[in-house]
Amino acid sequence: MAEVDHAKLASARLWAVARHPYLSSALFASTVVGVPGLGGATVDQAWRLYVDPDVVERWSVAELGSLMVHHTGHLVRDHAGRAAHLGLSPAEAGDWAMAADAEINDDLAHPDLRLPGEVILPQSLGCEPGRLAEEYLHRGDFEMPDHPDCGSGADAQPRAWELVGDAGGGVPVGERELLQAQTASRVVDYARAGRGRVATGWRRWAEELLEPKIDWRRVLAAEVRKGITTVAGRSDYSYRRPSRRAGVSPNVVLPALERPVPEIAVLCDTSGSMGAGELASVLAEVEGLLRGVGVGRSRLRVVAVDAAVHTNRAVTNVSQVELVGGGGTDMGAGIEAVARLRPRPSVLVILTDGMTPWPAEAPKAMVVVVGLIGAEDGSRGGQVWAAPAWARVVHVDAAA
Repeated sequence: MAEVDHAKLASARLWAVARHPYLSSALFASTVVGVPGLGGATVDQAWRLYVDPDVVERWSVAELGSLMVHHTGHLVRDHAGRAAHLGLSPAEAGDWAMAADAEINDDLAHPDLRLPGEVILPQSLGCEPGRLAEEYLHRGDFEMPDHPDCGSGADAQPRAWELVGDAGGGVPVGERELLQAQTASRVVDYARAGRGRVATGWRRWAEELLEPKIDWRRVLAAEVRKGITTVAGRSDYSYRRPSRRAGVSPNVVLPALERPVPEIAVLCDTSGSMGAGELASVLAEVEGLLRGVGVGRSRLRVVAVDAAVHTNRAVTNVSQVELVGGGGTDMGAGIEAVARLRPRPSVLVILTDGMTPWPAEAPKAMVVVVGLIGAEDGSRGGQVWAAPAWARVVHVDAAA
């Protein structure tokens, strides 16, 4: 039985670190486990690297190093955890693995990197580059009979050759999280220092991982307050009421300066993917926020929408809101219904899980604040559409 050439693998690690220095800690964290007859190299959720000794002998240092960078990408970006969070079945795991490969390979920008075998890119799945695996999973074409197996470290599905738990040099969960945070910090530092090119996907992942957690209530209140201030600042002269200076020129009708009073509408997504209890609790929070920024009960209207508009009424308390619906979602229909309200709302707060297509253009003369409830990764089972660029977006964690 052939032994694993550890010296060659060490050279491959050094080759990879020279081209991706910010991955150094993660690259050296994996323990190598030889699996004769495996036919390739895989990783598991405990960051062990399984290799076929014959493959190590056959592949070049550059190919081995490139594969290490690829597998390290699966590990630090927690593709296994993200797959488990989606609740994928074993039959769906293969599609997820290809989507995760596309996310990683899209960022292997160094000209020296050369993966052995077929390389799956976003274009291979019929998708635009620069997106996440979750989006590729929903939109991709997975009619590819042969694709490389990256192990449970990519899709959370255990393999027969994998060791159990932290045995055999597996990295404990706490240490994995520290390595992820350390890697993210080094990616950001490397990019800021301008020492070399860092792919957009790596920068985005690092910045999101290191982003401080801010209470969504404060963010949403600030965005709504901005919208109200924007509307209130649209003061203009109007002939709808006489000017207080009319006495100085009795023969001339003077306009009066009017400041518009903001009208607020809340559009609730009541489709089947939304939890009624979750939405009701968020709506109650939003009512409190609106009162806190000066929105009286008489100026608040609530519209419920899934594939059609179900309720449209002024309310004085969220307990009066009927959260009916339960079908698919057409947020465009809801926005059109709000635009037809009289007086027309000047600020619209939308509460949705994002599983809806959005209109291409913003509604006229209306500030829109979107509260995206829950995860952005499609863990509810549907397709999460990118929030529109014309809206102010706040991510809402209903459990926080």
